Amino acid sequence: ALANPHAQIRFTAPGGKLPHVFVRAVKEVPEQPREIQPHPYGVELGTLIKMLGSTKARRVSAFMREEFCRVSDRVANEILKEAGLPKQISPKKVVRGEAENLHQAMNSVRIMAPPTDCLAPIGVDAMIEGLSKEVDAGFYTAITRSPAVYRGHPFQIEVALAYGEPLPGDQPARCFRFANRVPLLYQGGGCAITKAVTSTSWRKYDIQQPRGGMPVGPLAIYVHMASVWVPFTSESKEAIASYDEIIKEIRLGLQECGRQVGVHIRKRRRIAEAQRKADYITKYLPTIAEALKDILELDDEETDTVAEVLADTLRRSRKL
Repeated sequence: ALANPHAQIRFTAPGGKLPHVFVRAVKEVPEQPREIQPHPYGVELGTLIKMLGSTKARRVSAFMREEFCRVSDRVANEILKEAGLPKQISPKKVVRGEAENLHQAMNSVRIMAPPTDCLAPIGVDAMIEGLSKEVDAGFYTAITRSPAVYRGHPFQIEVALAYGEPLPGDQPARCFRFANRVPLLYQGGGCAITKAVTSTSWRKYDIQQPRGGMPVGPLAIYVHMASVWVPFTSESKEAIASYDEIIKEIRLGLQECGRQVGVHIRKRRRIAEAQRKADYITKYLPTIAEALKDILELDDEETDTVAEVLADTLRRSRKL
């Protein structure tokens, strides 16, 4: 429900009689991502050999252009030249040693990053709507990072934070992990998202954090990774592998949202401090008015007017 706020979900627990309904938060349906060919940087040697054997291209130069994205005639020629392969050779006649040379050349030649319209991010507004629908808090913020690339695979990180009551303030923050809108429920300790959260310095944003642990406070953390190839740690697909590029993007998203939460916390603190000082001054306004009455020899009506003026001046000076 958090990652798919456009859907209405009915869940009936085993043995339950009444279903729990997760209502729809947004009406817009996500855009359909576009299919793309694999990028040369992300193809492993075994996959490359299979592609060479199954392609319909008659020449290896045509194979490079048709089976991969971002490979033009110029790039294909550079790759073949680096690999020491002739352009006219049939892909099916490429032996293993030549395939290894081709694979090394594909990763050594400079190639444009893959397109990003193959991704399906949730979006800032939809994330906030979905999070506010399921998690009660006083403040919400979210960010969708610009697309990035790891090993030739495009990916995009999205982060949202919920802060404030009625979330418990004396417990570790709850972390919601998603990959391509699917929740990751187990193996949190080995996930790149958890590592990015615990390695972020939350004290900078006025949030308590034990060394090397989750932040403590009325906080909920929501991280989503959209990618054409999510690097899971195992076949169970419960945790994301800790690639440096992925952890960096998650941390940058957490830091951006953390700064917004820090601004919110400091603003509330200033308002509370101003209110405390105003209440303290208000407590002595009648005494001040009585003192002015004696000094200036005012009657009761003038004394009441002076008290009202002092109270109004206090409100305007404190912007309350």
